[in-house]
Parts: sequence; structure tokens; C-alpha cells
Amino acid sequence: MQYRVLGRTGVRVSSLALGAMNFGAIGRTTQAEATAIVDAALEGGINLVDTADAYGAGESEELVGAAIAGRRDDLVLATKASLPMGDERNHRGGSRRWLVTALDDSLRRLGVDHVDLFQVHRWDPDTGDEETLAALTDLRRAGKIRYFGTSTYPAYRIVQARWAADAHHLGRYVTEQPSYSILQRGIEADVLPVAQEYGLGVLAWSPLASGWLSGAIRSGREIATNRSTFMPARFDTTTPANQTRLDAVDRLAKLAADAGLTMIQLALGFVTAHPGVTSAIIGPRTRDHLASHLAAADTVLTGDVLDAIDAIVAPGVDLAPHEKNDARPALLDATLRRR
Repeated sequence: MQYRVLGRTGVRVSSLALGAMNFGAIGRTTQAEATAIVDAALEGGINLVDTADAYGAGESEELVGAAIAGRRDDLVLATKASLPMGDERNHRGGSRRWLVTALDDSLRRLGVDHVDLFQVHRWDPDTGDEETLAALTDLRRAGKIRYFGTSTYPAYRIVQARWAADAHHLGRYVTEQPSYSILQRGIEADVLPVAQEYGLGVLAWSPLASGWLSGAIRSGREIATNRSTFMPARFDTTTPANQTRLDAVDRLAKLAADAGLTMIQLALGFVTAHPGVTSAIIGPRTRDHLASHLAAADTVLTGDVLDAIDAIVAPGVDLAPHEKNDARPALLDATLRRR
């Protein structure tokens, strides 16, 4: 396992991080299975565990909390808030009112008195940066969080937040958690350069592109992954976008085989090769899945292999941009487009 400094925090984290979205209802992972995965991950050298309140409506945090009981200080613990938690209109977003409550709820579910990294799960266009940053700064001063960061922020929002922090003398975001894989390379154009300029740690989610790069998906095979059961549109190969992905995956599979690599090694090695990336967040649903991910922990791709990947999916290109969850509100809301 490789270890890297998380931005400029001085905290060293593993190049693979354990994502807990599949713990609980989403991945149908029981407490015993979740604990076994955490055990194996820590034994394999992973020291960063990432979850969120929205994963299973808090269930993931509860399973993580039980799994890490008695060894809290052995790992870097991260969670997120801002996505809706129920139907109540104020149980979401980036307001002080909600983030303070959401963090207390997360700490209770996790069974800890602080988290190392508290992340704003999505940018909230209804809340000013200074409102969110002031709340996070106060939570850090209270000792409930050590650092705070963002997730799936467009590059211009990262810049705006930095300006707001400096203008109002507030704490700064120290990390960003974007979607990044061989099939989703859009952040190479702006998010990663901005993160490098500002010294942010980058925790890349979905490095296997929701299973497209797991090795299980190829032309002529029935697609049967956990994600395909609750996000079937992402795997409908009759659509042009998914056919493009499938063609790219077939070419990548040949490249991996020729290089003596598994698809998972190729996919994780690609993400962790970028100098702007700190860790790739893996989301195993079983111990077998975790074992295949850990086998890629020390994979270093050669320049020839990286060049060959570029020839299949060009730098800065997203093959499925609609799945990145970072579309600007002005493009989604006609009242904002036309004001």
C-alpha cells in the first residue's frame, strides 16, 4: 500500500480508501459482513474510511461505527452531509442550521466524538459560501471535526469558496471528492488543476465507474452487478452513451490483458497515477471484492499503458457526463437560465 499526504494537512492516508456506501441497504451488506470488510481493509493497509449520512439513511454510518469500535484512533474517519435526509425541507443543504444537526447525528451513529474529515456532499446553491464555511469553522473549533472538504464541486465553486474563506477570515476546504475514472475524465480539465493549485487532497469516488471497469462487463455478456439492479439506466447497452462505454471497456480489457493486468488493476492504477489524486475510494460489497481491489494497491502503470488509455478515452472527456452529479444549477433550472 502506498501512503500520501492528504493535501497540506500533514495527515498520511492510504492510496486506496474504503468507501462504505454499500454497507447496509444499498449493497445488502450485514453488520458481520461490514465488520469483516473493515477488518480486512485495515489489515491490508487501508487507513481511510469514508461514509455519509445519506448512505442508507444513516445505516452505513451505524455499521461503520460498530465495525471500528475500539480502534477509532487507528484510522482516518470521513463522512459527509448535505443530501436530503427525509422529506423535511430543512433536513438538507449547507446551512448552519442543518450541518450542525447533521454532524451531531453522524457522530451519534458512528459512536465517536469527532470525525477527521467532514465533507459537504454537494454544493447547495441556496446557501452562501460564508454561511457554510462559518458553520464548519465553528465545528472545527469545537473539536467535532478536524478538517472539512467538499464533494463533487465544480472547479469554479472550489475557487469561489476559497475566495469566501479568505475574505471572511474563515477556515478553508482542504479536500475535494470528485468522480474520476478512465471513463469519466472531465475533472482533468479543471477540478484537478485547481485542486493542485490550492493544495487540496483529492479523494476520487467511483474509480471503477460503477462497475463498468470491474472486469465483469464485456460485450456479449449479461450485465449483472449490484448497481444494475437499482440504477438500470446506467447499464442499458441499447443507449448510444452506454454502447460507447461498452466499446471502450472492450478495448481497455484487451489493453489490460496485454499488459498482464486485471481490469481493476488498470482502473485503480490509472486513477492513483494522477499526481493530483490522493486516494481512490473503493466500495467493496464483499471480502472477495475487497481482495481484488487490494491486489491493485501497488500497481504502477507504465507510460506506454497510460498513453494507450489516452488513445481509448481522451484526457478530459466524460463518456457519461450526465452521471457526474455536478451539473450547474443554471443549466438545470430554466428560471436561473433565463433570469
